[in-house]
Amino acid sequence: MNNMIKALFKAFEVRWKSYRHRFVPWIALNLQKNERTLRQVENRAQDKMTADEDVFKSLVCLFTHLLKNDVKNQRQLLGLLPRSTQSKYSNVESKTHGAPPSTVMFETLGFSVERKISSLERAGTGVFVMRGRVPAGSIVAMYPGTIYQPDEPIFFQSVRNPFVFRCIDGILIDGNDKSISKIVYRSCSGRDRFGPLRLSDGSWLTPHPENPLAVGQYVNNCSNEKSANVCFQELDVPDGFPLELRQYLPNVNYRADSKRPLRCVVLVALRDIDDGEELFSNYYTIVH
Repeated sequence: MNNMIKALFKAFEVRWKSYRHRFVPWIALNLQKNERTLRQVENRAQDKMTADEDVFKSLVCLFTHLLKNDVKNQRQLLGLLPRSTQSKYSNVESKTHGAPPSTVMFETLGFSVERKISSLERAGTGVFVMRGRVPAGSIVAMYPGTIYQPDEPIFFQSVRNPFVFRCIDGILIDGNDKSISKIVYRSCSGRDRFGPLRLSDGSWLTPHPENPLAVGQYVNNCSNEKSANVCFQELDVPDGFPLELRQYLPNVNYRADSKRPLRCVVLVALRDIDDGEELFSNYYTIVH
């Protein structure tokens, strides 16, 4: 009997560790998972659709144009930067000065995404491609929220919270924009601010995010009728990421003295996605 129990626990442990990404409420539902909505990859190397360098190149490109578009409100910040860096933003003409962030996204990446009611019944809010066409491998969204290391407290924030995202190494991202989660994020974001220099973006907690990519928490799970067209991809923000562009990163570490790099999760297009399509991901991915 003891051997049988040990074998069952071992099998459960193997299955538990095979999770690539999971949302906390999906742990209970795993026993009745639908095989057609799973994403399976042979190894971790194959799980990344786009190289980290290319991801950050796209983010830096978009964030740079967002800053140029908002340059009138960035004077104080730019005054703290070297002159060579200042000229990169202030001496370049932009077609989108003062334009909505979604317009900047369209002009920069060739497409834009926005939140609206999902095409799935009783699914609530979803994310749609509103303009343009998304090429396969493109970054279409980011998963915002407070970053918790495996040893940090998240119990109260996770109660009845469907937006807690688990990374492969146990790091959790709380993407809830309401209740205690909202309070915690704003507190941590305000803590990590130096005068006009913001190291994170808190506007995703509002209906009008300054970073139009920060809507990944509203991407719905795929279904039998709606197959996945995006997947999650984890990466850590490198030390060389431009300081003035960190104000658009929709993530913040829960603990101020965290020795780990800031974790980000992006959603990458699995195929070309047309104008008007809703984004669907796999909430449950297995790495063999």
